[in-house]
Amino acid sequence: MIEDQLRDLIGRVQRGTLSRRGFVRRLAAFGLTAPMATQILAVTGAAPAAAQSAAQSAPAYKPTKRGGGGALKILYWQASTLLNPHFAVGTTNQDASRVFYEPLAGWASDGTLVPCLAAEIPSIDNGGLAQDGRSVTWKLKRGVKWHDGQDFSADDVVFNWEYGKNPQVGTTSSGLYVDANVVKLDDYTVRVEFKQPTPFWASAFCAASGAMVPKHLFAAYNGPNARDAPANLKPVGTGPYRFASFAPGDVLRAELNPAYHGENRPFFDTLEIKGGGDAVSAARAVLQTGDFDYAWNLQVEDELLKRLEAANRGRVNIVEGGNIEFIQLNPTDPNQEVEGERSSIRTTHPAFSDPAVRQAMAYLVDRNAISQFIYGRGGPAAANFLNNPERFNSHNMKWEFSIAKANEVLDKAGWARGGDGIRAKGNVRLKFVFQTSVNAPRQRCQQIIKQAAGRCGIDLELKSVVGSVFFSSDVANPDTFPKFYADMQMYTTTMTEADPQRFMNQYASWEVATKANAWQGRNVSRFRSEDYDKAFRAAESELDPVKRAALFIRMNDIVVGSNHIIPVVRRPLVSASLNALRPELSAWDSTMWALQDWYREA
Repeated sequence: MIEDQLRDLIGRVQRGTLSRRGFVRRLAAFGLTAPMATQILAVTGAAPAAAQSAAQSAPAYKPTKRGGGGALKILYWQASTLLNPHFAVGTTNQDASRVFYEPLAGWASDGTLVPCLAAEIPSIDNGGLAQDGRSVTWKLKRGVKWHDGQDFSADDVVFNWEYGKNPQVGTTSSGLYVDANVVKLDDYTVRVEFKQPTPFWASAFCAASGAMVPKHLFAAYNGPNARDAPANLKPVGTGPYRFASFAPGDVLRAELNPAYHGENRPFFDTLEIKGGGDAVSAARAVLQTGDFDYAWNLQVEDELLKRLEAANRGRVNIVEGGNIEFIQLNPTDPNQEVEGERSSIRTTHPAFSDPAVRQAMAYLVDRNAISQFIYGRGGPAAANFLNNPERFNSHNMKWEFSIAKANEVLDKAGWARGGDGIRAKGNVRLKFVFQTSVNAPRQRCQQIIKQAAGRCGIDLELKSVVGSVFFSSDVANPDTFPKFYADMQMYTTTMTEADPQRFMNQYASWEVATKANAWQGRNVSRFRSEDYDKAFRAAESELDPVKRAALFIRMNDIVVGSNHIIPVVRRPLVSASLNALRPELSAWDSTMWALQDWYREA
């Protein structure tokens, strides 16, 4: 198995789809050092192609001075509502927070870690990684300043651990920190200690969910008053741009940080992120009218994008990652209230508790039609929830669209059609509320599924919620997706790391979103399985990369095979930019992961 994986990696380097740096990092998982990896590349003749791949994936940054680039205008058709990465629910809040706050390292498009606030990426060679997998030591970049002039140091890193794991704060990042201990070794060195061997150590303090907030502004709000911190809406970070103004649900404005720690960065003098509208108007604003430099997450019919590209003002960027558009079938009852909470784990869904009903719903999702006629380049049909990196992709799951088989399954399970054509068993009828965000492709998907379900005796009431509400962190709003006050819902979940551990913890039973944790738990679907939990816990400490990959494949098969989760299409990062803009994008991290490297060619 390891030999096969090694041959695959060498082939990817030779084809130019994996950089030398990515090759070295992957071989480190097998216990091979960087010099050994270099020797392998030399022997196979792959080194030149690797160098070419690295050059292609990371073009040289051309500006020779800081600033002077004018205004950068970005359009998000789902507006952000807060600016604290520890409270970010949904991609838009993560990205908006990432403008100002930085992690120790981020994920490049080739799946390798790149230092940000760290001086280097820990490895066995440089002494940063313990041989037994029980600790990682981070050396911090010196001379970094918070936007208010205070020094960034190890004290801030330790504080983010304390803040993130504090149950009274109720952060969305708590899962990154609760099982670790963080020790300050000196002002610019911290050690993260794990309770057990930890193969994936690059979760805490990395990527969008690991962005740092300053201790001196948040220490007084490390408790039940955490939501009252002024900096939740007026961030003071270390990033390339400083806060200027913010209207939640509308516009975020920032200005160049003259003390940024990156040489000759940033290029732009000001930054504006406009929120609201819809994906189609966002695409037009870049590709057709040129009113904006960049448009995020173009969940737009591919046929329309191709027509807009013909104007030759801008281009569509498609970056492959692990994001997935999928449907959740609620295992709990959204109509029964338990102590002020609907969709409580103390309830059971009257229909979806029957495996036959779930199997029928899976048969009724025409993934091929959705991919071919709606998403095109931006949505290949998916049988798996976990699709990338390739070594974690299961070949066990299949999908099939068949109204005949759906009818057969329900007939055998005793769900009979009533006088109105809707199936029922006892006093339970197959009549479901199916919700998603307001977005043309999603509404078309809903209609396709509704028509198929109707031919099977299932009535779907379609509900569309404005994106700024559906993806918000408003604990008082009943229409947010973490509350899941519907029978079914559909959206895209993002994989923000080139490793599935955090991505797959959204089906762990201890991550269920509940009223008790202010619906901040990552398990929005309420799926629970002892077998899944056991596999996840085993993967957390499995140092053998082949065995670890097999565990994640099993997790995928458990959740997809149960039909509580129905994958629809893979979602590469699809965006639009003006022809002259050079954004540095990665589907493994926030859109803003390398905002300091964006520039415009003359």
